[in-house]
Amino acid sequence: MIEEAKLAKIVSNTNIDRKQTTLQEYAKDISFVNRIKPELVVKPHSAQEIQEIVKLAKETRTPLVPVSSGAPHFRGDTVPSTGGAIMVDLSGMKKIIHISRKHRVAMFEPGVTFNELIPAVAKEGIRLNMPLLPRLSKSVVGSMLEREPVIMPKYHWDIADPLACTEVIFGTGDMIRTGAAAGAGSIEEQWAAGGAQKEAAGPSSASWYRVIQGSQGTIGIVAWASARCELIPKLEEPFLVGSTKLDKIIDAVHWLIRRRLVNECLVVNNTNLASIIVRNGVGNIQRIKAGLPPWILFFNIAAYDYFPKERLASQTKDMLEIIQKVSLDAVKTLGSITAVKLLTMVQKPSSEPFWKLRYKGGCQDIFFITVYDKLDELIRVMYDTAKVSGYPVSDIGIYLQPIVQGVNCHCEFNMPYNPENPEELNRVKTLSATATKRLIARGAFFSRPYGENARFIMNRDAATVAALKKIKFIVDPDNIMNPGKLCF
Repeated sequence: MIEEAKLAKIVSNTNIDRKQTTLQEYAKDISFVNRIKPELVVKPHSAQEIQEIVKLAKETRTPLVPVSSGAPHFRGDTVPSTGGAIMVDLSGMKKIIHISRKHRVAMFEPGVTFNELIPAVAKEGIRLNMPLLPRLSKSVVGSMLEREPVIMPKYHWDIADPLACTEVIFGTGDMIRTGAAAGAGSIEEQWAAGGAQKEAAGPSSASWYRVIQGSQGTIGIVAWASARCELIPKLEEPFLVGSTKLDKIIDAVHWLIRRRLVNECLVVNNTNLASIIVRNGVGNIQRIKAGLPPWILFFNIAAYDYFPKERLASQTKDMLEIIQKVSLDAVKTLGSITAVKLLTMVQKPSSEPFWKLRYKGGCQDIFFITVYDKLDELIRVMYDTAKVSGYPVSDIGIYLQPIVQGVNCHCEFNMPYNPENPEELNRVKTLSATATKRLIARGAFFSRPYGENARFIMNRDAATVAALKKIKFIVDPDNIMNPGKLCF
C-alpha cells in the first residue's frame, strides 16, 4: 500500500480524501457489481502528477482505479474489484488546451464535461458529435474512451470517432502520445508546424487508441485527448416521424443516412421519448407516452455557410420523397412534443434528474451492436425474456442509434426500476444477465462489456482474450490498472 505521506508529496494533502462518506460513494454505483470500498481517493491535476502516482503504485503493487466523470455511475467500471485500491479522480483536470475551427478539433483534459466543452467550442463556430443526452457530470474524455455512440452518423467515420489523439500513462509509468500527437516535437512545436492532433492512428502503423478505448482503465490513464468536431450550421430544420412499424422507420433511416441528408438521426420508443421530455413524475411520463406512437424517428436537416436556404430546401425535398416512399409522414409535432424542442435538448447534456432515472429512480442498460435486419428478432428476444421474468415489457425503453455512416446500429434496452424495492431490483438484475446471454446467442455483438456480464462475454473469444492479456502484460506487468475488469 502506498504511504499517504508519499502521495502528499505529489498532490498535497488537500487532494487526498480518506473520509468514510467519500469512500462509500466510490464503493458502489447504480450497476449490480459487488461493493468494495477503496483505500483512499487522490486527485491529480497534471500528467506529471498522474505519472508519479502510477510509478509509486507500481513500486507498492497498489491497484489504481481511474475515474473522470462525476456521479451517478452506471456500469461498474469505476467500482474497485479488489481491496486496497486507490481511486485516481481526474475530475479536477479541467483545462481546455486547444480549439481550432480551421482543423475542427478540440483538445482537453479528462475532467472537462460536455456542459463545459460545448460553449467553449461554440465560441469558435464548431460543435461536438456527442452521445444522446449525457448526464451533466459526464466527462467528454470518458465518453469517448467508452465508445459511446454519437447522434450524427453522417460524421461518424470510424467506430472510434470522435476520439482523435491521447496522452496516456501506462501501468509501467511510461507516457505515450497516440495518433498524430506522437509525431516529432512537443505539442506546441507541432502546432507551430501546422499539426492538428486530429489523426487517431499511430504512432507508426500501430493503433494504440483502439486498445485504450473500451479498456475501462485497465491499460492506462489518459491525461488529455483531442476530439474531431463539426461546423455549427447556419440553418437547421428538425423533424419527427412516428410509426407502429419499426421496419418502415428503419427503411427511412437507411436512405436518409445513405444519401447524407441528415445530421442528428436517432430512433427511440415512446417510453424513452416520454422519459426524455418529462423531468419527473411517473404519471406525467405515462401521460405523455400514451399520446405517442410506439416508434419515433428524429432527424435534423442542416445547411452551412454557402447557399444555406437553397441547400435546406433541396435536402428537405429529397427527404420528403424518401419518407413518402415508405408510407410515413415527417412532422414538426408528435403529441405534445415538438421537433424543435427535441433538437434543442439533444444538442446539450440531460437536465437533472438524468433522463434514465426519471421514471423509477434506477435504470439498468443492455446495449450492443447489430445490423438492421436483426433488430426485430433481438427486440422480440428481449420482450420474451422480460415476460418470463415478470418485468413489464411496456416499461422497457429502447434507443436505436445508427453508427459509422449508418452501416450498423447501436441497440440499447433501458430497464427502469425502483432501487428501494429489493424484489424489483433483483428481478432486473436476473433479467439483465439472462437477456444478455440470449441476445448473444441470437447474434448481438457486445463490443462494450461491463460489470458482471463482462467475463462470460469476453470468454467467448479465447484468441482475443489471449492477445489482450499479452498487451496488458507489456503495458501493465504488475496488474495495477483497475484489476478485475474485463478479462484482467
